Amino acid sequence: MAEQITTLASLTVNGKGSYGIGASAVPFSRDLYTYLRITDIKDDGTLNLQDLKSVDDDKASEYLLKPNDIVFARTGASTGRNYFYDGTDGEFVYAGFLIKFSIDEKKVNPKYIKYFCQSKQYKDWINSFNTGSTRGNINAQTLGKMPIPLIERKKQDALVSILSSIDEKIKKNEAINNNLEQQAQTLFENTFCKPADFATKRISLSNLMDYAGGSQPPASEFIFSPQEGYIRFVQIRDYDTDSHITYIPVSSKNKLCEEHDIMIARYGASLGRICFGINGAYNVALAKVFPKKTFYREFLRCYLSSRTFYEGINNKGGRSAQSGFNQSDINSFEIEFPLDEAIVKNFEDIIAPMFEQRLQLKKENQYLSSLRDTLLPKLMSGEIDVSNIEL
Repeated sequence: MAEQITTLASLTVNGKGSYGIGASAVPFSRDLYTYLRITDIKDDGTLNLQDLKSVDDDKASEYLLKPNDIVFARTGASTGRNYFYDGTDGEFVYAGFLIKFSIDEKKVNPKYIKYFCQSKQYKDWINSFNTGSTRGNINAQTLGKMPIPLIERKKQDALVSILSSIDEKIKKNEAINNNLEQQAQTLFENTFCKPADFATKRISLSNLMDYAGGSQPPASEFIFSPQEGYIRFVQIRDYDTDSHITYIPVSSKNKLCEEHDIMIARYGASLGRICFGINGAYNVALAKVFPKKTFYREFLRCYLSSRTFYEGINNKGGRSAQSGFNQSDINSFEIEFPLDEAIVKNFEDIIAPMFEQRLQLKKENQYLSSLRDTLLPKLMSGEIDVSNIEL
């Protein structure tokens, strides 16, 4: 596949990158612009919509992203993480630790740059700035010099068409899952969080569940591709992406989780967040929830996903998120619970099929993401011939 090597800056509208606004984030408000920060961007170039913030600054409108903009994290452990903006995710003002480049669609298919910046070739280039255990910072001038292999425009368009169709299916599945989660939460709140027409008792959360933290093997045991005798190592970062999966030796010390289990982040920036649908051995930053009765599962999944629990566990004792939570914190959470447990069982019967649908869509997205990542280098290198594809 014929290609030429060019640079990122040469493919932009104005030949350079621009730094974001240096303003503080404020609580999310629909009356303000949404603030795009490094922490809102996942490793795979999609957005984490769990904890969006806003920006309240007179100059905010000057930093609005426009279609065909791509932003890069310029510092810290996330250096090189990037997000391509096509206008479909809403309006965003990009923050000061991000650098924006506006891609010129007359020079290149803009989404070709999006996919190149998820490729191994790109990641190897980013990693070349690392020194030892230190992640190198990258400024706008350096990013502008990024070497990009530019294949023929027709082949760019074919690559984008193939990979975009996969991404669209992933996005639709995520939208369905988000809708199912919202339905479950709404039903939970309407059933259990409003004045009820059934008798309740006030009990500790510990009456409904136990939990167990994970294990932490030495880093020397990690490998980055599956092989016999190894198991996936589940970490907090796996909540947001299936990139950079690691594996550890199977051991009696492993603490195991399965796809139906409720997993909760015990500390760090993700404190209190819930995850499901992952099989493997989980680390010390995660805890596995054990319902005291099987039909408590969906009640607990919804309660632990609620804003009430999230804010409560993060504000416990005025601690920092890094402190984490322990069993005494769980014991101190008190909730109103029906005296007639048949109400909870009925809720389980309604919600469980919705959860199963979410689980199947999550599995499908994991497969699609893997397919996309497998196709990308083959399409870029010409190993898969797209010259005869009609667009």
